[in-house]
Amino acid sequence: MLRLDKYKYLLFMKTSKINIFLRIIALLLIIFPIIFYHEFYPHFYAYLTGNVINQVITANWHWVLISILLFCAFIIPLSYRRRANWLEYGLVGAFFVSLFIEMYGIPLTILFASKYFYTPNLEFPLNNVITFKLLGTGFGMDLAMAYAAIIIGIGITLILIGWITLYQNAKKNRFVTGGIYKYSRHPQYLGFILIVLGWFIGWPTILTLIFTPVLIYKYIKVCQTEETELPQTAPGYSQYISQAPFFI
Repeated sequence: MLRLDKYKYLLFMKTSKINIFLRIIALLLIIFPIIFYHEFYPHFYAYLTGNVINQVITANWHWVLISILLFCAFIIPLSYRRRANWLEYGLVGAFFVSLFIEMYGIPLTILFASKYFYTPNLEFPLNNVITFKLLGTGFGMDLAMAYAAIIIGIGITLILIGWITLYQNAKKNRFVTGGIYKYSRHPQYLGFILIVLGWFIGWPTILTLIFTPVLIYKYIKVCQTEETELPQTAPGYSQYISQAPFFI
């Protein structure tokens, strides 16, 4: 019994150290835009005022379709600890459909903002740090967009690892507390929030400005709802809460 308690203590300490490391990484990601303020501010100002209207990709409907199918097929069907309802699917679906139509089809909110805030001959230091060509379309990413891509990549990774962990334990018919769930009670929802936040940073228009807080609030509420439902079906959940943080 004493040996088992010692093992649990050592396991808890190891998990705590990993969580501290993850929090340090999260802190560095948070302060990065502050350190590189001079690159991030022009990016946000140019998009939110519509001054980037001459630099956006338009009428590339194949990219609209590819992006919508890719992200909706990836995000919507994934399993969580509770079954998401159609309202949650509808919100995320509407977000991605409207986002990609604006990014590669018709930049409606950028056009709207440019009508009131566009400044002729105004130059922004939106220097691309990454450029590439794919399916005949040239892409360029400034520092803020590259940073956003990293945030989105982390979010996708969290969702995939969470899904794999749940899938591997699906046949055991028990509440999952191992794997990535040792370090976060809601890694998939955290991943989704990071994806939404990443798209806002990379494409900070009126559209994402409206959608982002709504979706983040919605999925935090989903986490809280899950935590009121799980104790009824998962014995030991109260102990699990004391061992794993809400997000990180």
